[in-house]
Amino acid sequence: MDQHTQPKSDIEIANAARMVKILDIAKDRLGISSDKLEPYGHYKAKVSLDYINSIQDRPDGKLILVTAMTPTPAGEGKTTTTVGLGDALNRIGKKTMICLREPSLGPCFGMKGGAAGGGYAQVVPMTDINLHFTGDFHAIGVANNLLAAMIDNHIYWGNELALDERRITWRRVVDMNDRALRYIVNSMGGVANGFPREDHFDITVASEVMAIFCLATDLPDLEKRLGNIIVGFTRTRKPVYAKDLNAHGAMTALLKDAFQPNLVQTLENNPAFIHGGPFANIAHGCNSALATKTALKLSDYVVTEAGFGADLGAEKFLDIKCRKAGLNPEVAVVVATIRALKMHGGVTKENLNAENVDAVKEGSKNLERHIENLQKFNLPVIVAINKFSADSEDEISAVQEICANLGVKAILSDHWGNGSAGAENLAKAVAEQLEQPAKAIRHIYSDKIPLWDKIKSIATQIYRADDIIADKKIRDQIKDLQKQGFGNYPVCIAKTQYSFSTDPNLKGAPSNHVVPIREVRIAGGAEFLVVVCGDIMTMPGLPRVPAADQIGVDETGQITGLF
Repeated sequence: MDQHTQPKSDIEIANAARMVKILDIAKDRLGISSDKLEPYGHYKAKVSLDYINSIQDRPDGKLILVTAMTPTPAGEGKTTTTVGLGDALNRIGKKTMICLREPSLGPCFGMKGGAAGGGYAQVVPMTDINLHFTGDFHAIGVANNLLAAMIDNHIYWGNELALDERRITWRRVVDMNDRALRYIVNSMGGVANGFPREDHFDITVASEVMAIFCLATDLPDLEKRLGNIIVGFTRTRKPVYAKDLNAHGAMTALLKDAFQPNLVQTLENNPAFIHGGPFANIAHGCNSALATKTALKLSDYVVTEAGFGADLGAEKFLDIKCRKAGLNPEVAVVVATIRALKMHGGVTKENLNAENVDAVKEGSKNLERHIENLQKFNLPVIVAINKFSADSEDEISAVQEICANLGVKAILSDHWGNGSAGAENLAKAVAEQLEQPAKAIRHIYSDKIPLWDKIKSIATQIYRADDIIADKKIRDQIKDLQKQGFGNYPVCIAKTQYSFSTDPNLKGAPSNHVVPIREVRIAGGAEFLVVVCGDIMTMPGLPRVPAADQIGVDETGQITGLF
């Protein structure tokens, strides 16, 4: 019986971790001296922008994208696999860094839980990472809300820019699931408080400031992008920008320290960047381009994840982040579990532990679709079967046979239970693929085609819909944006993560559906068009029994209940 056979919760495993001081990780593993770091205690540090600028002449390592099949309540373990694979690559002698997003407090206290991995494949300090970490989300939220305050202040003091109060598009944010703030009226209480108007809150991770933070290449680029945020329109439909309000300088000042990537470690003391955190169902779902590109200068291999299923996070990683940042991943690892495949095959959560090879085969249609989609990007694919104790040999063999028929390896991996040792075969398969000549990725659509056609390309080629539909108001808005010079922007689809369609109840691999467009928002600083489809909300709500019910602090001061 090995050391990992005794069951423990994620937080118990994390609390028992033997961490190395982050200054030593930086020096010994990455060659970064302490004067190039800004420590946040003993186990977290920010890497200075001056140091990042000084290593730009170094060659890049190889980039590995970790994505997944369509999520289910049974879980897939994408972050856990990212960490386990990174540890395993280090185990077999490959100098490897991991790049992840920072967790949002909304899911931590809602229903998803944390985002620091799980079992013996975690990044630590887990509780810090899942809660306030280094304060980046606070800085992003305050920068966003400073702009909101300056908009209402400008109107209060005469509205020189002639901003139409009915056409203000900038929203306030808070990093918590709070459905009561989705639609509000602000400036109530009399003349001294301004002009009452309808307003909205989004969750911080859905803010354009978050998207800009994760796409900007340096501080001047960050400030330029913040200045290009469109806050609303005049009565003649002329866009009004954050730079027109002189807000971008102060916003950059608030984000200056946060913009430095955060360095932490895995349970096996391997280096990891955790920086930025946009959701993939309502934003572009990738960690910061700055962290990814810096990691490529510091290591031979970089393992990074994109949020939710490959139809959301991976598509946006490839069509938005790679396009903007000049990145080219050389292999995609698609995470699947037997449990999730059975749910897509019609099995209820209560019956997942019973062997059901037929359900696995039926549910594998979802996995096949994701594999085929990624191959459209000219990207080699490896499937990681994230092991659960109830998985049977026949169920695992069925998945491996289905993948083999597509020319794809499916590797069983037990990183949750055994850390890097459990993912060694997966790491060897990835390393073997990376010895092949790199292929240039293809995008699903060209920059030059109209915005409407870009949306339709994703809907038909990735979601396998027959068409997209929208009210005349939305169609006219897209045409106006095209005429105003935004037609070269990529598109960022906001839709449910639980289905290829916009109906979260349609499991498996639905086809012949239609994607309804409910709203579009132009992100002038992030330089993409947000397309809100179906019933997706940019401010989530808490479930009936939120995860917050189980979170507390014990008599020793240790946080409990995080997972």
